[in-house]
Amino acid sequence: MNDPVILAHDLAKTFHGGHIAVNGLDLSVPRGCVYGLIGRNGAGKTTTLRMLMGLLHPTRGSASLLGHSMWTAPRAIRQRIAYVSQEHQLPAARCTAQMCLDLAKVHDRWDMAAAGRLADRFGIRTDAPMAALSGGEQRKVAVLLAIASCPDVLILDEPAAGLDPIARRHLLEEFIEFLGDGGERTVLFSTHIIEDLERVAEHVGIIDRGRMVTGGRIDDLQAGTRRVQIIFPGTAVPEGFRIPGTLRSHSDGAVLTAVVRLDNPATLDPLRAQPGLRVTDFPLGVQDLFIDLLDQPTTAPALAWT
Repeated sequence: MNDPVILAHDLAKTFHGGHIAVNGLDLSVPRGCVYGLIGRNGAGKTTTLRMLMGLLHPTRGSASLLGHSMWTAPRAIRQRIAYVSQEHQLPAARCTAQMCLDLAKVHDRWDMAAAGRLADRFGIRTDAPMAALSGGEQRKVAVLLAIASCPDVLILDEPAAGLDPIARRHLLEEFIEFLGDGGERTVLFSTHIIEDLERVAEHVGIIDRGRMVTGGRIDDLQAGTRRVQIIFPGTAVPEGFRIPGTLRSHSDGAVLTAVVRLDNPATLDPLRAQPGLRVTDFPLGVQDLFIDLLDQPTTAPALAWT
């Protein structure tokens, strides 16, 4: 399970006009896991997924799925990968049943029974044309078509967008069932809904301004990442002071607050031993980690990335 099936190295994309959407991003997704990609609007999540899928040429770097670039991957590899975009466009005049029949002719792994089961679970009207379905219903159809193709790798961009809470729960249950069917399948999805991510994802990557801020197993991140606050004597934080392992920090007068990766809890002991310093640390959930890393002024005086 530890061998990565989704890889990106130094991935970058600059659009016309100089807008940098992705800037030196590294990503490694192990086989057989659910990996959640989170970040603010415009952080680079969609651009990253589109480069992985070979829908956008990277300005720099490399991306591969199942060991192949999607620009040159053979049909046998492409058949093992399914993708649902954030703005998935389905043929307005076709119904779900017709699209399933069409795809069964070109997908070697197509599972019509799975398509029927998903239609029942999602409450999809299989004889209704896409034009008659709501945006949320069309989203369900897009996910149905992706899962019924029985891929080894499933990539989804904001899969829960426009879904009601019941549909979201059914979608999460499908992720779990999809992974359990064979044990080698991998899901990579972007989301803004951290509650959903915490329910199903084993790994998380946090993107900001086109870079991977931090990532790894959720349990490891929560165990090894803390919010640390230090109050210094006097009126200001000493110039150049930085806690080892800092991901991001800011100061307010004599108070320094930082999100810190601690490989060893004893890392803070030398600070606690310094006379006059008041050192406090707090555990972080995924949502806390997300907010603490990203909800900081861009002009913060002590900004540090690792």
